Amino acid sequence: MIELQNITKRYPENRDVLSRLNLTIEQGEMAFLTGPSGAGKSTMLKLIAAIERPTRGQIFINNKNITHIPKRKIPALRRHMGVVFQAHHLLYDRNIFDNVSLPLQIAGYSQVDIRRRVRAALDKVALLHKEQVMPITLSGGEQQRVGIARAVVNKPAILLADEPTGNLDPDLSAEIMQLFAAFNQVGVTVLVASHDLDLISRMHKRIVRIHNGQCVDAQDTHVLHNYEVVK
Repeated sequence: MIELQNITKRYPENRDVLSRLNLTIEQGEMAFLTGPSGAGKSTMLKLIAAIERPTRGQIFINNKNITHIPKRKIPALRRHMGVVFQAHHLLYDRNIFDNVSLPLQIAGYSQVDIRRRVRAALDKVALLHKEQVMPITLSGGEQQRVGIARAVVNKPAILLADEPTGNLDPDLSAEIMQLFAAFNQVGVTVLVASHDLDLISRMHKRIVRIHNGQCVDAQDTHVLHNYEVVK
């Protein structure tokens, strides 16, 4: 479970991106964050992953308060999380297998476990046949799938994705979203930030809009589109 209690995030220019925000994502849930550019979607995901810290408020992951988690404990926290970014952050001097295996190498897994886990992750994103090729030879959609494989190679309980389809065409975007849904079906808690209202409304999952620094549940797509107009 992910729980944010009265979260405020203020940046140095004294602008509150998030203000007394409250949100609970249940274990095994799949939900979407939406809102205009600059609303705080990326900031919220960074707070959950302890990439950034809140100015005020508390964050709980599986009933553990991570608000002031020491830096030395952050790697252990992230072993239970996968994070997918719009920019793939792939290493272009390493092949696909090595890119996906990087988190396992850092965590000290044996070579036997690394081979087994990497190939299982690549198989899930339909790229096992390209494990030895270089990232530059892949399409944008394939590179994003490599990023997803790297995020799930640790078999995380929580999967966070920040605008994962922002650079993809509609067909590829739908394909990527179905991958997230497939991971959710096996019990992974999935939280995706996206501005693509048409796409996420077709997923029939909970939609949470960030509005004036706070969260507003809104399942009605018509209401969401109206929010986008009036902001």
